[in-house]
Amino acid sequence: MARANGVDLYTLIKDHTDGFSMDKAFYLEPDVFEADLERVIIPAWHLVDHISRIPDPGDYFLFELADESIIVIRGRDGEIRAFYNVCRHRGSRICREAQGNVRLLRCPYHAWSYDLDGSLKAARLMSDDFNADDYSLHACHIEVCEGLIFVNLTQGTPPDFHEQMAPMLSFLEVHGLPNAKIGHRASYPTEANWKLVMENFYECYHCLPAHPEYCEVHPKDYVLALGGGEGSGPIESLIDYQPQLDAFNKLADSMGHPSGRSEEEENTPFLRGASRTGIKPGYLSETRDGTPAAPLMGKFNDWDGGYTGVTLNPFFTMLATNDFATLFRFIPRDAVYTDVELIWLVHADAEEGKNLDTAKMIWMWDETTIADKTIIEDNHAGVLSRKYQPGPYSRHEAGTNEFVRWYLDRLTETA
Repeated sequence: MARANGVDLYTLIKDHTDGFSMDKAFYLEPDVFEADLERVIIPAWHLVDHISRIPDPGDYFLFELADESIIVIRGRDGEIRAFYNVCRHRGSRICREAQGNVRLLRCPYHAWSYDLDGSLKAARLMSDDFNADDYSLHACHIEVCEGLIFVNLTQGTPPDFHEQMAPMLSFLEVHGLPNAKIGHRASYPTEANWKLVMENFYECYHCLPAHPEYCEVHPKDYVLALGGGEGSGPIESLIDYQPQLDAFNKLADSMGHPSGRSEEEENTPFLRGASRTGIKPGYLSETRDGTPAAPLMGKFNDWDGGYTGVTLNPFFTMLATNDFATLFRFIPRDAVYTDVELIWLVHADAEEGKNLDTAKMIWMWDETTIADKTIIEDNHAGVLSRKYQPGPYSRHEAGTNEFVRWYLDRLTETA
């Protein structure tokens, strides 16, 4: 594992000082990004979308990751499958449009045609010993969980998805995501290395000066203690917030709603888990005035002012109130560019102008993510400087330091 092409990873990792940001090579070098792809990004399960995007047989969309194009399609049997967008004849891309509906998947080059289950249906003028069964589309690992579609690009056996998701299921199930629909989506392309994006996501040291909208909705003690996730802030902030957390847990328990944290095994990796806390006292949802923007979702029988966080890995997090769920999807594109996409889910019966106010719903996370884009791009621009050197994390950036530890552990594993 000593080298990744021209970069000495062993020395970079050995020289890293715990509690500090990383050497600039981790953020800028294409060779390090290639190591990230093979050892961190490709082995992970990635959220691609919600099932409501492809409701009918033949509906498909394309998902791109690690220079691969994946066709995610609903079959005639209602099953959702994923295939590499590569014709088995000579490798042409099959689908050119980002989404659509098809009866067959037909290659535009030589017209090889595939059924919606990936099997080859037509290939003109082939030899007599040609066996169509040998030329089905290459399948991609796929899982559908609570209405969310995930894929994994591992060439062999991928990590066990169900084992990873099991501790979080009770927190997901209460939101009724299979009976949801996409209320809004927005993209925030960020000119920065994906690790700078994640370092920002796992700390709230910057929240008070940079995110007035977020701080308007969440109590200051919460922002200081848990704004960047469990354990992201100093212990005294958590002690100060504990009475509010206890009050929320008591209310949620009395209503039969989930509370507390998911049950995790001792050796479960950082960045996987679920929890519920309260929004600002008196607030029912993450809106400017605290009033709901959409109908109750799932199994909630009344408003508890709760806030659910579910994280599978650095590339997918869900943050959800009683009335909508916000999905965060982070897709590294290269060493200096990351796609950030947010998808808001609402009850399938929600309707704009009647019981759904989209602008009200997206306000906080849209404003916050726009601000994050600017902050992160400024961070990346500074890392480019000859004067950049790793700096120490504050006690409010414990989550970011844990992310860096997690990342370096993954990087040192055998590819």
